[in-house]
Amino acid sequence: MTRRLAQVAKKVGVSEATVSRVLNGKPGVSEATRQSVLTALDVLGYERPTQLRGERARLVGLVLPELQNPIFPAFAEVIGGALAQQGLTPVLCTQTKGGVSEADYVELLLQQQVSGVVFAGGLYAQADAPHDHYQLLAQRRIPVVLVNAAVDGLDFPCVACDDAVAVEQSWRHLVSLGHERIGLVLGPADHIPSRRRLDAAVRAAGGTLADEFVERSMFSLEGGQAAASRLLERGVTGIVCASDPLALGAVRAARRRGLRVPGDVSVVGYDDSAFMTCTEPPLTTVRQPIEAMGRAAVELLNAQIQGSDVPHDELLFEPELVVRGSTAQAREA
Repeated sequence: MTRRLAQVAKKVGVSEATVSRVLNGKPGVSEATRQSVLTALDVLGYERPTQLRGERARLVGLVLPELQNPIFPAFAEVIGGALAQQGLTPVLCTQTKGGVSEADYVELLLQQQVSGVVFAGGLYAQADAPHDHYQLLAQRRIPVVLVNAAVDGLDFPCVACDDAVAVEQSWRHLVSLGHERIGLVLGPADHIPSRRRLDAAVRAAGGTLADEFVERSMFSLEGGQAAASRLLERGVTGIVCASDPLALGAVRAARRRGLRVPGDVSVVGYDDSAFMTCTEPPLTTVRQPIEAMGRAAVELLNAQIQGSDVPHDELLFEPELVVRGSTAQAREA
């Protein structure tokens, strides 16, 4: 007990006597200090006293599918900073292959009495994935916000970049450069944002898009390279990719075939994640408004925590095409 008091007191910057007063429910402690002590207990992994367990911690789960794609650390930075400004402490939960699953993280967060959860990418975007843990959060009435498109039936507020507009911008850009054989590298078939992008590409192509111009992949550089290689075999001169790592894989695939980017093949990414200005060539990509989306997600979450009703539909943000060196005029046949 003494060790616990000392650790919590050091974490908060108060005396052990103050911590003891909070844990024993005694008066004479400000609400701000009281909340800081309770949050420190949660962060350090100590159980709250029985009489305090009914109160939710000022902790918020931030669940990400990975950290290898730079877009997710970028979201984590924005959302984490915005949560801190609201007096909330983010708990980062990142999935790894063979590690803790998304459902396991939800169970752990519930045990910690979190105030809410933000998902930035996850199983909610995959139609064929299990969604029971989302239903569990809904049943427990835990405030939740999803970042980017979700499957139907999950009644949570959602903040998303407009996938259809992103593809239309990319497609029109390549067409304006004279490209006629344009390929598309998407995520898995059950991935909702990828479905939206495919629908938008079909519209941009005039209502039909041959299957030979569409390839699917896992969201990785290696996946993008494999998918783009198949498209290049079919003679495409422009490739629209569903993420920046996929686009970098497409650039590598072109070079492995002795093709120049953008001299022979133009490539467009998606996200405008970190260091895309430093690649060779600098990547033309569609920028997600990460700052605005992340702050909107936190505002929606905090409103729910405060007991306010918020719209449970999708809040769409406009993307921006950023033209750099990976796209150029199509070569003459």
